[in-house]
Amino acid sequence: MPSPLWRRQFLCTLGAIAVATPRAAAQTGNSVFHDVRRYGAKGDGVALDTRAIQSAVDACFRGGGGTVLFPSGAYLSGTIDLKSRITLQLEAGAVLRGSANLGDYPSRIPALRSYTDNYTEKSLIYAENADSIAICGRGAIDGQGTGFAGPYKVRPYLIRCVNCRDVSVTGITIRDSPMWVQHYLACERVDIRGITVHSRVNHNNDGIDIDSCAGVRISDCDIWSGDDAIVLKATLDRVCRDVVVSNCIISSTCSALKLGTESNGGFENIAFSNCTIRETRLAGLAIEMVDGGLLDRISVNNLVMNEVGAPIFIRLGNRARPFVEGGPQPPMGKLRNVSISNVQADACGKTGCAIAGLPGYLLENVTLENIRLSFVGGGKAADARRTVLEQVERYPEYNMFGQLPTYGLYCRHVRNLRLRNIETTFTKADERPGLDCDDVERMEIADSAFATVAESDSAIRLTQAKDVFVHGCRTQGPVGSWLRVAGEGSRSIRVQGNVLSTAQQAVDRAADVPVNAVDEVRS
Repeated sequence: MPSPLWRRQFLCTLGAIAVATPRAAAQTGNSVFHDVRRYGAKGDGVALDTRAIQSAVDACFRGGGGTVLFPSGAYLSGTIDLKSRITLQLEAGAVLRGSANLGDYPSRIPALRSYTDNYTEKSLIYAENADSIAICGRGAIDGQGTGFAGPYKVRPYLIRCVNCRDVSVTGITIRDSPMWVQHYLACERVDIRGITVHSRVNHNNDGIDIDSCAGVRISDCDIWSGDDAIVLKATLDRVCRDVVVSNCIISSTCSALKLGTESNGGFENIAFSNCTIRETRLAGLAIEMVDGGLLDRISVNNLVMNEVGAPIFIRLGNRARPFVEGGPQPPMGKLRNVSISNVQADACGKTGCAIAGLPGYLLENVTLENIRLSFVGGGKAADARRTVLEQVERYPEYNMFGQLPTYGLYCRHVRNLRLRNIETTFTKADERPGLDCDDVERMEIADSAFATVAESDSAIRLTQAKDVFVHGCRTQGPVGSWLRVAGEGSRSIRVQGNVLSTAQQAVDRAADVPVNAVDEVRS
């Protein structure tokens, strides 16, 4: 028997059958269709249609469920309470237009409390404890977000679903939200497919927020957002898990694909793949654990980026914000088992990519493989000597440490780090190394090349590094010392089988490095 989720999607395709019926509710097989115009909706973009739309929804619910149809027209509305077994179908030419009057959005405070209670209590479409709900069609939802100003509480979401099951949002266009475009909190089995989000008219215009949900598929979407585009959160004390994001086109004024910052419940079994990211001010991919929780088993594959602040940013910090205001402070989080592969990025910013934990709280089991990154460059040798502060409690962003001492990858406080087939380069000459690692242990650098210029003091820099194997790498441009090792804690560093034809010397050891710390095997 088909699942309720797929049944909702099938019913959406049948909606056109009912448009021409003269009755308010038309029966087709087991599906009931309710035309909002038959309940008094004007659809002229002037009259407030909230009551008529809600009447159609309520009648549909009393009849056991079905489809509420929006024929072509502009339907001005305040909050609509979506109920179980109901599909909202927006036909081609139909626009559900959010009222610009805040009074048309009564407060909806969910029984399930989380930190998002501090953001807003108002939504255009709201569902709580509902099963088998869907929003679909070729029409649009327009939040008229330019009509709202002020803090969080006075700017509604467009879609909010709390503690719902079998949620489907397909095909529609959503634009110009006053706040987050969509928020799904503690939902199970969510399918968001083939939608377009264009929203850059207000603050906090996140494209899609998946919060402490389980069983989520996001695919084939076009997201152009004024804040994080597709962001996973865990503002509850429950895991956000089993989430797949694929085949999306993304542009954001903040980060494109993001886990965090709210991480209280943690993240498990997350897969991002086959996405293109362009014109994104902050990180193309951001993984941020700063409010406790466990992040485990994250796979990222096949991303193409252009004009991003940084292609990759990974941070384990300790902001330690509770999941409810005034609640207990969460313990230090954990971040482990992250695999990122097949990433190509051009025109990346000058800052570089931080992959950073904290002293005593190391990232674990991080793999980067088949990565090609091109940066704008322009850094000087003085930048390479910068001291990078830990910034333990600071809000995480890719540029939180300032310009990094590397134009490429800066890896600090990591255990079991594998860098395989990595290539970094720049447009404008950059005198910083391409790779800088500090407090790393059990690390492999293989089959990689980091571009340098004659003024670069090294291509790779290792500080306080333990159990490192560097092999199969090559130079990419002139350099004084290809590998520079520092720190009295450095040990068991093996360098073997590298092609270093443009380096003046292979390895340079600082004075504090133990005599036998580096084993250089010359081929």
